[in-house]
Amino acid sequence: MTEDHRPIKTLDRVLSKAGLGSRTEARSWIGAGRVRVNGRVIQTPDHWVDLERDTVTFDNQPVKQGKKIYLLLYKPTGYLTTYKDPEGRPTVYNLLGDIDQYVVPVGRLDLETSGLLLLTSDTQFAELVTNPDYKVPKTYLLKSSKHLSDDQIKQLRSGVTLSDGPTKPAQVTRVRDSEKYTHLEMTITEGRNRQVRRMIEALDAKVLKLVRIAIGPIQIGDLKIGQHRPLTPAEVATLTKKKGI
Repeated sequence: MTEDHRPIKTLDRVLSKAGLGSRTEARSWIGAGRVRVNGRVIQTPDHWVDLERDTVTFDNQPVKQGKKIYLLLYKPTGYLTTYKDPEGRPTVYNLLGDIDQYVVPVGRLDLETSGLLLLTSDTQFAELVTNPDYKVPKTYLLKSSKHLSDDQIKQLRSGVTLSDGPTKPAQVTRVRDSEKYTHLEMTITEGRNRQVRRMIEALDAKVLKLVRIAIGPIQIGDLKIGQHRPLTPAEVATLTKKKGI
């Protein structure tokens, strides 16, 4: 039995899995005495709950397992992939006003990167997509700060050495060149921090624009920037059917 289907979970996880909020928020609510198990206030987040026998309430309302949600968002630049920002900068959650269930980003895009971002209430799905062991490819369009030679593109295809070790080979296509810039399409199967940017920096260039256009077979298509849509069951299946999820 997988972790998501085990009937016994900690109380903070029960609230999070129900789609009410993050585990950090759940711990705060539990500590404030807003959660009861079988009518008794429990203020220990690690309290074990048997979902087949115990009744959990939050502010006197029954906690029910939320349905699984899978979203595709076209993230604009200038938005953080986080729930809240201490500096008050906009986050991707500001773009999800019509979603009343808590979802988590599947991986991250940095502040200046736009494009396809998945969000879900299914933590097992998120682990599948982000775990490098599963080698789910991510595809980007990028604009380099200078013209890149064929030899430099061959280096990307073979793998370049970064501060945390050599990268795996990337699929790279030269889209077009202008007088000063090279535009590439690049697909990687690793999930290192700022990996695409760092690979281009290893060639003594910088990324001026970076857009993620696909994760596996799921493409951003004609979705407008800042908008989101649900994934279809077929799209979810393409990422899960071969992994036993």
